[in-house]
Amino acid sequence: MTKLGLRRFAVLPESETTMDQDTATVTDDLMEDDIETIGDYHRMAAHHFAAASKHHLAAAQADDDGNEEAITRHALLAYRHQLNGVQCAEIANMESDSLEDEFDAPLAHEEV
Repeated sequence: MTKLGLRRFAVLPESETTMDQDTATVTDDLMEDDIETIGDYHRMAAHHFAAASKHHLAAAQADDDGNEEAITRHALLAYRHQLNGVQCAEIANMESDSLEDEFDAPLAHEEV
């Protein structure tokens, strides 16, 4: 299989999150330079969306506890993971040749 165009993701250092054990496995298995297939992009998207969900739950708990600093931190981390997840999902979609747009205009050298 050919190597897909690699893009850098803002993977968070382990020290920035309290959920390292839960999120480190996928990140360790699929480092940025190891992403080669569309499936790898889908796995990284799923990893980031799952991490975003965990941070949203942690932000909700921090709100219940009245911990403003933790609310802000977890909300920011959730947002960053969401952005990374969307980026990975978009790359997977763009690299997929299985979806043809029926409304694409033919190129000038193609017959209609």
